Amino acid sequence: MKDKKIAIIGCGNLGLTIAHGLLDDGFNAGNMIATRRNTKALSHLSDKGVVVTSINTEAVEQADVIVLAVKPYNVKPILIEIKDVLDSNRQTLVCLATGITLNELEEWSGSTLPIFRAMPNTAADVNESMTMICDNGATDEQRKSITSLFDKIGTTLYIDENLMEAATILGACGIAYVLRFMRAMIQGGIEVGFDAKTATAIVSQTMKGASELIIQNGTHPESEIDKVTTPKGCTITGLNEMEHAGFSSALIKGIVASYKKIERQ
Repeated sequence: MKDKKIAIIGCGNLGLTIAHGLLDDGFNAGNMIATRRNTKALSHLSDKGVVVTSINTEAVEQADVIVLAVKPYNVKPILIEIKDVLDSNRQTLVCLATGITLNELEEWSGSTLPIFRAMPNTAADVNESMTMICDNGATDEQRKSITSLFDKIGTTLYIDENLMEAATILGACGIAYVLRFMRAMIQGGIEVGFDAKTATAIVSQTMKGASELIIQNGTHPESEIDKVTTPKGCTITGLNEMEHAGFSSALIKGIVASYKKIERQ
């Protein structure tokens, strides 16, 4: 993958996080092409050696891997725009948009090239993304190539296409859910006596440590909770108060509501 050229079409927030993550991992800036209508917004990438252009067809013609990092409503018009310069013999298409199926991507591109759907999250900016991937029948070599690309910005997981929308909610929207929980913890920390900076440092490391317990030990969260909930202790008192206020129920309802929103689109 290091010798392949990658075009990121539509370098907005998500496209930029992927570009930053790849560059931080050592990807050759000269092999990256980034497009955006307002190219001035990508001047920092240009300064690093990335080829920046507002012409999508120009970027696609140079690329081996085309990453569509645009809003769902822009996918079809962009594919129609670039379809005549797609080369199924050497190129791979990766779409990051929510709710666009592999069948639709095949139809709109008018091509037989390998097509992938990928759902990273904004933690790609610090190489900690959770990226879910599916494809339209790619070869093992093609899958390995695309997986290695997203492995550079975090962790990848292959799933069935019918779970991609659910993956969007849990993995991509999930960043916002976790950050909102962290914000609430920080506010609670301020109320019990810490300044905002100290509370943020404590909560951030605590969140990181909790995640690593599950990742490294392979345990269920409840088993780790049991280790810190002593009889009549302050932890169980706090947890019970949160549950009485509907903490778990509210989070589950939020996840389901987000999923239903995608289904209706």
